[in-house]
Amino acid sequence: MTPPSVPTHPAYGLLRPVTETASVLLCDNPGVMTLEGTNTWVLRGPGSDEIVIVDPGPDDEAHIDRLAALGRVSLVLISHKHGDHTDGIDMLVERTGAVVRSVGSGFLRGLGGPLTDGEVIDAAGLRITVLATPGHTADSVSFLLDDAVLTADTVLGRGTTVIDNEDGSLRDYLESLRRLHGLRGRTVLPGHGPDLADLESVTAMYLAHREERLNQVRDALRELGEDAAARTVVEHVYTDVDEKLWDAAEKSVQAQLDYLRAE
Repeated sequence: MTPPSVPTHPAYGLLRPVTETASVLLCDNPGVMTLEGTNTWVLRGPGSDEIVIVDPGPDDEAHIDRLAALGRVSLVLISHKHGDHTDGIDMLVERTGAVVRSVGSGFLRGLGGPLTDGEVIDAAGLRITVLATPGHTADSVSFLLDDAVLTADTVLGRGTTVIDNEDGSLRDYLESLRRLHGLRGRTVLPGHGPDLADLESVTAMYLAHREERLNQVRDALRELGEDAAARTVVEHVYTDVDEKLWDAAEKSVQAQLDYLRAE
């Protein structure tokens, strides 16, 4: 008998199983910041007739309709504030009546209350631990399962993360990477890009890359002057990056400059 085929990444509009309890529905909203699109994660424990949805994604009716058709949604969890993860909240609530929980009060729906670091949520036959991982944004959290961790935009499936220029913090971000690194042998279920097999090796790579970039920025400041603007540093340091990405790189460089100047 031929086993059923499992869609591979990217697969728009198809629920793709990744672990025994986690599947992903990729939204068709590709872009410079979203990569192939937003990953909406669908969690279900063995034998459960309920599901937990992590990050409904943008205000995309076709995507939300597919999510609502997957089963009884007992809970919606929000990883952080950005619209490519949150704009579909109200449309999904209209279709399912689900409770929505997040760190910030602006995305709460129903009576679940805000998420807290270390909280263990029992839902859809699973125990989900909330892990505060600020840095990309101040409200960023990851969700820990027995065999995997949903990292949202803190760890991506490819490339590196941009630090939000409103409330992100490189200092917090580095500490969050170290916290995730300590979890070791788990699958990475990111907010964008393909899933990755080994959290420990991925976070080690992220930490090494950040230190390399910081050293490059330090060198640039010695050459350009300590008061050099972020864009000037980007043009000096990011010669290995497509110029189309320099606007995003400028946000990361500003975060690096803030970090270095606070030392």
